[in-house]
Parts: sequence; structure tokens; C-alpha cells
Amino acid sequence: MSDGIMSKAATMEIPISSNGDTGSLPEDDGLEQDLQQVMVSGPNLNETSIVSGGYGGTAEGIIPTSTIKGCLVQPHAARGASSVCPSAAAARRMADPDQAAGSGLHQAHPSPAGGGEEIVRGIAVEKFDIVKKWGINTYKCTKQLISERFGRGSRTVDLELETQIELLRETKRKYESVLQLARALTSHFYSLVQTQHALGDAFADLSQKSPELQEEFGYNAETQKLLCKNGETLLGAVNFFVSSINTLVNKTMEDTLMTVKQYETARLEYDAYRTDLEELSMGPRDAGTLSRLDAAQSHFQSHKDKYEKLRADVAIKLKFLEENKVKVMHKQLLLFHNAISAYFAGNQQQLEQTLRQFNIKLKPPGAEKPSWLEEQ
Repeated sequence: MSDGIMSKAATMEIPISSNGDTGSLPEDDGLEQDLQQVMVSGPNLNETSIVSGGYGGTAEGIIPTSTIKGCLVQPHAARGASSVCPSAAAARRMADPDQAAGSGLHQAHPSPAGGGEEIVRGIAVEKFDIVKKWGINTYKCTKQLISERFGRGSRTVDLELETQIELLRETKRKYESVLQLARALTSHFYSLVQTQHALGDAFADLSQKSPELQEEFGYNAETQKLLCKNGETLLGAVNFFVSSINTLVNKTMEDTLMTVKQYETARLEYDAYRTDLEELSMGPRDAGTLSRLDAAQSHFQSHKDKYEKLRADVAIKLKFLEENKVKVMHKQLLLFHNAISAYFAGNQQQLEQTLRQFNIKLKPPGAEKPSWLEEQ
């Protein structure tokens, strides 16, 4: 076995330097690295490894030029023939024919770099499919929307639900107007309370410095302080009213309108795929058209299920929103009426009772608190 390998090596074409010295050749990592290089990027013509019998040959046919300790020279080689310098692994196989014969063909292991490239390629393909589906869906929906705008396409309409949605949008606009006016009232009334507080301090100061008008200034100072206290109580009630209306408008109603937007998008997709299915159904029935028709039927059914589910969700949310709106507004309007009436009637006891009735707690006078505007 060893003589056969040596005779095969002697007939190979080996690069020879000017003086026959191979010690200056670049180092190689051996058999496994050569196989990986070929599998990943193809053969490298700049390598100095010698491959016999092509890429599918046995491991003994590959003689790398790394870790050369000595040169194996064929005893009967012609004069001027080059010397073959096998690697340590090849030398051991030559020295032990049984081990070389038992090793057989070595199966190449998959390259880790190749596995990484497969993962990256799979991710790229997946992203491409997502973008492709998004592009097709956007095209169909845009086409359907333009057809509806110009009156050429049909549109699915639920008259009862559409009426309720439009009523909700109109109600939200009116409640936003009420909220804006209530905030303006809070701002103006806060300025009034601050002015009354400053005026009461001025009357109290003058009552001490004007003995001849001490009693008159004192009465007015007490009156302004009482109005200021009642005004702060009323501000607490109005601020609670504003906070509740803000929650109803900008959270509860807005959440329902977000579901409505999803429903309208699903409706547009449903009509787009319905139109696409109708157009395919009216066309010729060949093998290609039948496959496209089956795919269109599947997409249409999927979007139909989504549309019907969102339509049911919108109907339920509109019902609950109406019940919640009536309950919240009944409480808040009663609070607003009682507080305003008690304040302008000068009934301090009824005003404080109104706040206790609706569980509104004011901070103690000595506690630091932000302005009513900052709490909005």
C-alpha cells in the first residue's frame, strides 16, 4: 500500500522553486480545511495543496504542503524528479497500511459557515415573502378604494352599524367641545379664586393699618376669604367633572373608535378580495386559472371571517359604550349642577355635602398642591 502511494505521488505535478527548496511555501491547515474551502467557496487556485483524482477522491490522494519535516524521495525516480514532502498525517498512513486501509473514504462534514449561510438565506426568504404579501394586499386594497371613490366598485355596507358609528363620531366631537369649555371655565374660575385670595389679603392688611375703617375692611376680608374657600371647593368638583369627561372621550370612546378603524380596514380588504374572486370567476377555466381561483377563494374566506369577527366586536363595544356613557354622564352632570348651584347660592354646607356625596377629597389648606391647570 505504501509503495503504491509513493509511486502515485512521484507522478504528480509539484511546484518546484529555483533551488528545489519547499520550506518557503505557505502553511496549510490540512485536509479538513481544504475540503471546507472547496465546499463553501469552490476551489482556490492559489493554494499549494495537491489534489489527486478530483474533489471526490480519497483522503490519501490529498497531500497538503503543511508541517513538512522531511522529504520523501522515490528510490527509483528519474534524475531531476522533484521530491514529495507529505504531511505528518499522510506519513502515518504510509507507515501503517492497515490503518490506512481501514479508514476507507472519509465523509466530509458540513461547514459551520455553510449552516450560517442557510439560516441567513432562510430569514431573507421569509422577509421577502412577508413584503410580497404586504405589497399584494396593499395593491388590492388601494385598487378597491379608488374604485369606490370613483363609483366603479361595489362596497359592503351595514346600514345599522354605519349609523351607530357615525353617531359615535358626532357624539365624540360634541363631548370634546364640552370638555374644552369646562377646561376654560376651570382656568377662568381659578384666576377668579386667586384674585379673591389676593383681595382678601389686601383688605386684611388695610384693616390693621386703617383704624377708622378697620371694621369695614375686616368684613370684606372675611367675605373674600369665604368666597375663596368655596371657590376652591367648587374647583375641586369642576376638576373632577373635567377629568371624568376626559377619560370618557379620550380613552373609552377612542378605544372603541380604534376597533372601528380596524373594522373599516377589514371591510376594505374583504371587498378587495371579493372583487378579485368575482373577476377570476368570470374568466376562462383553464388549469392555471383554477389554481388561482382556489387561492383567491381561500384568501376571500380568511378576510371574510376577519371582517365578520370585527363587525361583531364593534357592535358589542358600541353597546357597552352607550351604557357606560349614560352611567358616567348621569353622575357627572348631577355633580356639576349641584356644585354650581350651591356655590352661587352661597350654601357652603350643601357644596361640601356635594363633594362628600361623590367621594371627592380636597387637600388640606396647608398642603402644597399644583395649580388646577397643572392637574389637567
